Amino acid sequence: MVRTFVAFEISPEMRELLAAAQGVLRTGTARLSYVDPPLIHITVKFLGEVDEKKLPQVIAALRTVQAAPFPVKGSRITVNNFRSPHTVWCAVDDAGKGRDVFLAVESVLAPLGFSRETRAFTPHATLARVKMADQSLFRCLEKLKDAPCGSCTVSGLKLKKSTLTPRGPVYEDIAEVAW
Repeated sequence: MVRTFVAFEISPEMRELLAAAQGVLRTGTARLSYVDPPLIHITVKFLGEVDEKKLPQVIAALRTVQAAPFPVKGSRITVNNFRSPHTVWCAVDDAGKGRDVFLAVESVLAPLGFSRETRAFTPHATLARVKMADQSLFRCLEKLKDAPCGSCTVSGLKLKKSTLTPRGPVYEDIAEVAW
């Protein structure tokens, strides 16, 4: 079994700006588990544990997803839920193009037995997972309200393998679909 997800890559320049935002978050006392900057991406769909024998079918299905390259812009650093934050992320504006790809991915993977997502697609790049929030987290977010988050062009999607280790996940590209 292989733990997998479908993602959009972001540019190194965008990752650099998001790493700087992580630096501001580190000045607080909230307990956060940070995403290693080279691993920051926009998740399209988490597939979970997939039988290796099924991967060729998944790849073939993803190759049928058609789209054109589209711009994405990081809009702000925020949390998924202000009352009970679990994730610090960079919200991403993509004029709905990411949602269109998400819906196409859902459509091609559903016949292979992958459940459709019940939540709306919210494009974002995760910077940290919240282990224990405190008021310093919100003070840091206030400092970051006008921080540049960067932009780039998404020109495809990737099927990625995620191996969990004590030092954090290790990602490997399994397949790429370029537009």
